[in-house]
Amino acid sequence: MLYVVHCVDKKNHLEVRMENRPAHVEYLKSFAEKLNAAGPTLDDEGCMNGSVVILALEGREEAETFAANDPYAKAGLFESVTISTWKKVLPA
Repeated sequence: MLYVVHCVDKKNHLEVRMENRPAHVEYLKSFAEKLNAAGPTLDDEGCMNGSVVILALEGREEAETFAANDPYAKAGLFESVTISTWKKVLPA
């Protein structure tokens, strides 16, 4: 099943994001076979303010574990994290 992990950064935490970005990217790479898409969300000025990750996982518990172990989460970057199941329709 596909899961979307949508994270919103705490305000004024860009420094925390940048300090932990290398570890976050390596963490994502460790899920390479399950990773469908990943990238930051941007504000109107083009500054990173959150993350979206889409993964093929066995269940919600695995998605929750993924989110909790993200180096960004461990560093206290996120104001909120939502996990949703997702059905890919296009492109086929």
